[in-house]
Amino acid sequence: MNADPGVMKFFVAPLSRAESDALLARMRAVIEDRDWGWWCVEVSGECAGFTGLSVPPYETPFSPCVEIGWRFRPHFWGHGFASEAARLALDYGFNVLQLPEIVSFTAAGNHASRGVMERIGMQRDIEGDFDHPRIPAKHPLRRHVLYRLQGGV
Repeated sequence: MNADPGVMKFFVAPLSRAESDALLARMRAVIEDRDWGWWCVEVSGECAGFTGLSVPPYETPFSPCVEIGWRFRPHFWGHGFASEAARLALDYGFNVLQLPEIVSFTAAGNHASRGVMERIGMQRDIEGDFDHPRIPAKHPLRRHVLYRLQGGV
């Protein structure tokens, strides 16, 4: 999934097998450490992708924060799985972790992810849009949009 150019269209580059394996290892370690993080989304016994909550490992203009995100394999797109899984992650974040706010952000042109953000009730914070600190200057994906949701959903 992380090597698929379509899945990774709004990232700087697809991941190699080694990079993807390292990402999975980091995701597992965070769950072991915190008891929450990025969770596999299983559909009919198959890993469709992942969704979950994370603390970005870099500074943003709105740090500290907890982010919600998702990544799915293409044949699971357009069926509502990302929105359904994200709602469950929000529920966990607000009702179990008692977070006051959860944010989400993506490259400005990623309309599919922005649609998920809006379907799960997040609101765009236009004043919070920012240049992603891990994307090189002048890269077309550097500008990111910020969405927020306050606790109590």
